[in-house]
Amino acid sequence: MSANDTSYTYEQAGVSIAAGNRLVKAIGPLVKATMRPGADGEIGGFGGFFDPKAAGYKDPLLVAGNDGVGTKLKLAIDSGRHDTVGIDLVAMCVNDLIVQGAEPLFFLDYFATGKLDNGVAERVIAGIAEGCKQAGCALIGGETAEMPGMYADGDYDLAGFCVGAVERGEQLTGERVRPGDVLIGLASSGVHSNGYSLVRRLAADKGWKLDRPALFDQERLLIDALMEPTRIYVASLLPIIRAGLINGLAHITGGGLLENIPRILPEGAHAEIDADVWDQSGLMAFLQAQGNIEPEEMARTFNCDVGMVLAVSEDNFAAVIDRLPQDEYSFGQVGRVVEGLRGCTVRGCRGTWAAKADWAATHNV
Repeated sequence: MSANDTSYTYEQAGVSIAAGNRLVKAIGPLVKATMRPGADGEIGGFGGFFDPKAAGYKDPLLVAGNDGVGTKLKLAIDSGRHDTVGIDLVAMCVNDLIVQGAEPLFFLDYFATGKLDNGVAERVIAGIAEGCKQAGCALIGGETAEMPGMYADGDYDLAGFCVGAVERGEQLTGERVRPGDVLIGLASSGVHSNGYSLVRRLAADKGWKLDRPALFDQERLLIDALMEPTRIYVASLLPIIRAGLINGLAHITGGGLLENIPRILPEGAHAEIDADVWDQSGLMAFLQAQGNIEPEEMARTFNCDVGMVLAVSEDNFAAVIDRLPQDEYSFGQVGRVVEGLRGCTVRGCRGTWAAKADWAATHNV
């Protein structure tokens, strides 16, 4: 056979259809374990079906969102810790839906890599399935893309897509937030999934030993503290939302407290946060000290231990606190909405997070 007669295959080009089929078969039970009313338990079609009526909705508005995990993935890849980044992926999406008052209904994932390693992929997707179970949504499909030449050996990327629903008229848009509202803070589980480019830069420049006990917690490896998955707040918040007790919710992601709280404020309302209400965690103190990070930079880069902020009327404050599960680590009242320019001020007598942002001016609103 001459060179011109050589028979090529897709696998010779670096893509194994058989490996992909094996992965689909392996994750079938994981997907089935996430099923809920409105979704069946099958994958492998060209799309996934969901029936809002079977989920109990009469006149729903659909709310959609998508997100990723960012460079936290690089830490997962470099450390071989692939089991929890799937939870991060789901959390970043469903927490963005719950702040709209929407119940997450179904989730789809996108997993892309240069060469498919089924062992790694299964661990990642198992994490996605676990996140979906925590959020009460069904994993109804996704895409696994093997793309030789696009990624370095061992690298992969993730994206998540989630759709939720809220009955018409019950959505949270922030329009009910008013000066005088109390701000309640719910603790984060760590860095969550934002700020990892800075975390990784510090790790490289300071020579952190990630596989050794953390300076702030000798019973835990530093890498485990950094890889702690993003907390999912859906189960705790959905009943309170449906009881009509919350005026607004802010998911504290990229941009920190300073950038995210103003997103739910109307014109003429300003958020004042008192950082002395909660004790700065060892992890956040470690990051700030290692990077000599200015307070404003901390408050704009990291969640500063607060993963979710609730705006509630003073009359509803006690009822909301009573309904929050103890394991949600509520900080209680962390601030208040006052009259002023749309923005956020974070104060603390120690100066830990003392910073201010005029959100409207910054965003040309």
